[in-house]
Amino acid sequence: MSSQMRKLAGQTMVYGISTVLVRLLNYLLVPYLTRVMGQAQYGVVGQFYAIIPLALVILTMGLESGYFRFAGKAASGEEKRRVFASAWGMVSLASVLFFGLVLLFNGAIAKGMGYAEHPSYIWMTGAIIALDSAAAVPFARLREQARAGRYVLLRLVSVVVNLALCFFFYGLLPSLAAQGVLTWAYDPSMGPGYVFAANLAASGVTLALILPSCGGTVPRIDGTLARRMLLYSLPLLLSGIAGTANEFIDRQMVLWFTPGGGEYALAQLGVYSAVIKLGVVMTLFTSMYRLAAEPFFLAEFKGDDFRKANAEALKYFVIVSIFIFLFIALFRDLFALILGRDFREGIWILPIVLLSNMLSGIVLNLSFWYKQTGATKYAIYITGTGLVFTVAFNVLLVPSFGYAGAAAARLVCEASMAVLSYLLNRKYCPVPYDLRRIGGYALLGAVLYGAGMLCGGVTAWARYLIYLALVAIFAGYAVRRERIDLRGLLRSAMRRGR
Repeated sequence: MSSQMRKLAGQTMVYGISTVLVRLLNYLLVPYLTRVMGQAQYGVVGQFYAIIPLALVILTMGLESGYFRFAGKAASGEEKRRVFASAWGMVSLASVLFFGLVLLFNGAIAKGMGYAEHPSYIWMTGAIIALDSAAAVPFARLREQARAGRYVLLRLVSVVVNLALCFFFYGLLPSLAAQGVLTWAYDPSMGPGYVFAANLAASGVTLALILPSCGGTVPRIDGTLARRMLLYSLPLLLSGIAGTANEFIDRQMVLWFTPGGGEYALAQLGVYSAVIKLGVVMTLFTSMYRLAAEPFFLAEFKGDDFRKANAEALKYFVIVSIFIFLFIALFRDLFALILGRDFREGIWILPIVLLSNMLSGIVLNLSFWYKQTGATKYAIYITGTGLVFTVAFNVLLVPSFGYAGAAAARLVCEASMAVLSYLLNRKYCPVPYDLRRIGGYALLGAVLYGAGMLCGGVTAWARYLIYLALVAIFAGYAVRRERIDLRGLLRSAMRRGR
């Protein structure tokens, strides 16, 4: 493993160890909410939480990546502050205008979405989006400055506030209201609305706490700089819209195309949303890798150095992803216990979800070449292609196969983007990816997974021991084959985390 990869791995582990804690705390809501809510109510939560990421992508306008790019090229600290102020100013202005429109058309939106009796769902979701958007560029600044500790601490505070309020609203408040305490705060008809109220409070606290980290800089748009940043970032915005739609439009498709519609469709969406949450470890790894890799690749490399580092990074990303896939897919019946009993029926699609998440991370790795060179227009081609596959296969499969069809469509979408990303890379910025070795690891993972599936008739404890052995075989082979110094990686992460 090269020194560059040790540096990237160390940064990823710094974000990873802390981010895992934050995300796992957040995912405590999954077993809790799937027990206090029915499938249809959780489907409402899934529907709105599919909308939020798309709105965040639109309002941030690709300026997080734009900030990394321009801050990395800044010649002085003052110029870097102007980059930050302009990026933050544009996103903040967009957030304020967005929330104003939500308030203006709150009733009409609620009626159009079928929630005329719950308009509060709309304005609370709008407020969450506006607050999170306004905090996005300050969080990007913390990453650019390698202030991982501060970054994670703020995320941790947000999660703790969200968790505490959800447990209060659904666990303690009903009993208090029954005793005549806080009756004004309890409305049984709110249902899933208390999830949005808890998230709104957490987002507000987070924005308030991150402001002191901005070094006294205030949002201020520099017209000339803003135009340059937007020229770079707008293709990423269009790509982000399509990419986020790729990831979340399947939830809407389940709602729209499931035969019978109504409560049944919401119940199917609830099961699907819950199973997707079980892919948390794969999603976690991709997220923590992205947190470290974006500023790493967009600021530090040129020419052949970038190509070599990117090639090596993809190989190690695939190795870790296959390890995670084997662990979760083989032990999926145990992971299913995280969910409420009514939600476990869909656990069999979890391997498909995991493969989709792994391909999504591969697409992320294959995106750094055009972000680093400034050829961001290719992002539109890639994610646009994925969106076409997403819509086509959801329309084709969901009416017959329900949420299983949506899971398959997601896999096809990610595979199409990975293939196109690779072909464009070979044509415009050839990176020497070691396909032979990557393919060897993929084949070994497939063989080990297949071997595990043949153990279905073995007693539970014997089967779990076999699964552990299969996962250990893969991990041991990879460490030996790549000569990975695990102790060295841990020491690197500890030094960078100080």
